Amino acid sequence: MTDLAAARSNMVDSQVRTADVTDLRIQDAMMALPREAFAPAGKAYLAYTDAAIEYAPGRALLKPRDVAKLLQATKPVAGERVLAIAAPYAAAILAEIGGEVIRHDGDDLRAIPAGPFDLVIVEGAVTRAPQSWLDALAPGGRLALVEREGPVGKACLYVRNSDGFGRRELFDATPPILAGFEFSAGFAF
Repeated sequence: MTDLAAARSNMVDSQVRTADVTDLRIQDAMMALPREAFAPAGKAYLAYTDAAIEYAPGRALLKPRDVAKLLQATKPVAGERVLAIAAPYAAAILAEIGGEVIRHDGDDLRAIPAGPFDLVIVEGAVTRAPQSWLDALAPGGRLALVEREGPVGKACLYVRNSDGFGRRELFDATPPILAGFEFSAGFAF
C-alpha cells in the first residue's frame, strides 16, 4: 500500500465513516478514487486532509467529510442524470456509483447545460442557490450545495416537487465561496 493509498483509507475511516456516512457506495467510491488526482500539481499531500483544496482560482474541492455527507443526503441512484457544477471530485464519485454525469466547469457557472437533471451537485459555497440551477431540476430532482453569507455556511438540499421547491438544511460547512457568487451588501433605507 502506498502512502497515498494509506492516506485515502484513513480519510474514509476517520473523516467519512465517523461523520455518519453509511452509504457503502460512497465509501467504496472514495476508497477507489485517487483524490490526489483532483489536487493541483505539487499539492497531492493535501488531498486527504480535513481541508478544502483550491484546484483553480476561486474553486476548491469540498472537505472529504462535507462532500460525502452532501452526496449521501441526495440518495444518488445509478442511471440518474447528474450535473456537477465546479465539482470534479463529486462528479467522479457519482460516476463511480453509476450516475450519468455532466461536468460544468466553465467560466459562467450560472448558465448551465440543458436539463432536466435528477441531481445537481456543487463543490463550493454560494450565497443562495441561483434560480437557473433550481430550474434545471427534473420533477423530484435534487440540488445539493452549501449556502454561505458569513463565516459558517449551511449545506442544503433542495428538492423539486409539484408546487415548487423544498429546502432542508443539513449541516454546517465552511467551504470557500465560488468566484462570482460572493455576498454583496447593499443599502437599505
